[in-house]
Amino acid sequence: MEKNIKLIWDFRGPDASKIAQHHETHLKEYIKSEQLLLNKTGHQDVDNMHSIAFMVVTESEMKPVRDALRPHRGQLYQE
Repeated sequence: MEKNIKLIWDFRGPDASKIAQHHETHLKEYIKSEQLLLNKTGHQDVDNMHSIAFMVVTESEMKPVRDALRPHRGQLYQE
């Protein structure tokens, strides 16, 4: 079974939560336009000045998506 990778974008500052929510919208659009295998995205508030947006991709899709969207970091994803 192929591994899944969670690509993460960090946002900091007083508007971090709103920016992360907005970024997730663009990630969903990208998934649809590129017809990626997985359709998993989200946003999370780490604290009041730090939020993240993320998308989950398969290991085989990771490099092209990483090069196109330039996430800040990534990690293995397990449900």
